[in-house]
Amino acid sequence: MILLRASPMRTLRAFAEFVQGSLRIVLRGNRFYWAWIACLGALIVRGGLAYATQLEQGLVATSMRNQVSWAFYIGNFTFLVGVAAAAVLLVIPAYVYHWKPIKEVVVLGECLAISAIVMCGLFVTVDVGRPERLWHLVPGLGRLNVPSSLLAWDVVVVNGYFVLNLAIATYLLFSLYLRKKPDPRFFTPLVLLSIPWAIGIHTVTAFLYNGLAARPFWNSAILAPRFLASAFCSGPAVLLVVMQLLRRFTRFEIQDAAIWKVAELMAYAMGVNLFLLGAEVFKEYYSATEHLAHMQYMFTGLAGHAPIVPYMWTSVACSLVAFLLFLVPRTRRNPATLNLGCLLIWAGVYLEKGMGLIIPGLTPDTLGEIYEYFPSQNELWVSAGIFSIGFLLFTLMVKVATPILLGEFHTSAAGAQGAREPVLESA
Repeated sequence: MILLRASPMRTLRAFAEFVQGSLRIVLRGNRFYWAWIACLGALIVRGGLAYATQLEQGLVATSMRNQVSWAFYIGNFTFLVGVAAAAVLLVIPAYVYHWKPIKEVVVLGECLAISAIVMCGLFVTVDVGRPERLWHLVPGLGRLNVPSSLLAWDVVVVNGYFVLNLAIATYLLFSLYLRKKPDPRFFTPLVLLSIPWAIGIHTVTAFLYNGLAARPFWNSAILAPRFLASAFCSGPAVLLVVMQLLRRFTRFEIQDAAIWKVAELMAYAMGVNLFLLGAEVFKEYYSATEHLAHMQYMFTGLAGHAPIVPYMWTSVACSLVAFLLFLVPRTRRNPATLNLGCLLIWAGVYLEKGMGLIIPGLTPDTLGEIYEYFPSQNELWVSAGIFSIGFLLFTLMVKVATPILLGEFHTSAAGAQGAREPVLESA
């Protein structure tokens, strides 16, 4: 491998020490760190108990029925695919335009992508009524049905993106741990490959929806661009908050220019997202065909049924306010309005991709029946557990990555043979 010009055994020994040192890092922290870990752990346990109930009773423990068979779980999956794809918003300025302020924190985007993809897999698993049958998708044991099945393509691109980001983050951090620069012959192609792959995972996911001709609400050519535009808002919103926390509580010197540039890019993405949503709304209301029923259910209610209307207008309001806050340089560079905008973007896109994409697409159903879906308490607890697993994974990865990027966690040459031992300097 290009990583080291050392023997494979020495590389494996160094990697084992890297893993052991990483474990020691995540096992130490102040009371706020452990309170956060304990909170996430409690939610994971509670979510696990709720999922055990679902396994025992079946999907009847959820609010899903034949009329609305994709719901809260798949909405979260769709949203998180966008969060995972958002890492490209850091990769492009860092490795295509070689902008140094972003390059220093791009690994945070890779860590976010890894945790988001893990949550995606978990949401798909809990949405499947018989998860023990997923082995049918494993090549060699079952049949993946590539290239005929779009669902199979989604399995390939999402899992491939997970492996790609895991390889990039691990290689980068391990290289810095060894006090070596990543070899560009190996590292740069992987990073550049992650750009089209990030676009691909959200595009294929969008194709799963707009390829269903019997669901006119999803059968739109601009669904994939809408997915990508919203993705480039929601994921970076998390990264902006994380970057500020790292700068506040560690010696990480993240430049204001890096934060402001990400916020500026998010403003453009949110503008495109709102424009495309407006184009969809205009098409449906101006043409006023029978397919308008789905949009009416979303924004004004249909035949007296309006359970999601408040959520949709809340989503639009959050997105519009966030767009204006990020568009104006003065508010974009003010920490209070910047963080408010991040929160509003997250809320707006989450409601749009959860309630606003899945439920109206299935309501009314193909027979004209309206089933008012709202997630059950069991679904909410299971989802809280899955999100807690993702937050825990991201927390642990950032806790290891931070001292490596600061040069506090590295190897130290010892002995004549060049053996290495891990060193963790005091912060």
